[in-house]
Amino acid sequence: MTQPSPQTSSPSVSERQHWMAVLARAEEEALQHYCTELPERPDYRCLRAAETGLAMVRGRTGGTGTPFNLGEVTLSRCVIELSSGTRGFGYVRGRSRRHAELAALLDALMQESPDVHGPALIDPLHRHWQQQREEAACKAAATRVDFMTMVRGS
Repeated sequence: MTQPSPQTSSPSVSERQHWMAVLARAEEEALQHYCTELPERPDYRCLRAAETGLAMVRGRTGGTGTPFNLGEVTLSRCVIELSSGTRGFGYVRGRSRRHAELAALLDALMQESPDVHGPALIDPLHRHWQQQREEAACKAAATRVDFMTMVRGS
């Protein structure tokens, strides 16, 4: 087994968390389209084939209080290794094994060249997600009802 070469500029933990979150939330078709548009098809092998299982989701009372088990969510995961030795991990909500494999592949590619794939893939996907989130918030705000407590006069 060959050891991966040391990278000149490895991403910070928060940068990697960001792009992995974006890849997990992205639509599978968008990731597939990006992969087909790559100039060279990356050579990789699956270290852990894509599989589907359950993960416990935890919540907090009031958002900051005591943690409690909210329930289980279906999760798909995959681990790949590029021919260069860089490993990529993909965790996505749902049953799409292909989505998990694409997320793992793009995680590995981002580790090797974040300056190339970040602006071309991660930034547009993140903007799209933010736009969808704002639209949903506007729809929810349109149905908001403010209740006012009235006190009977004496």
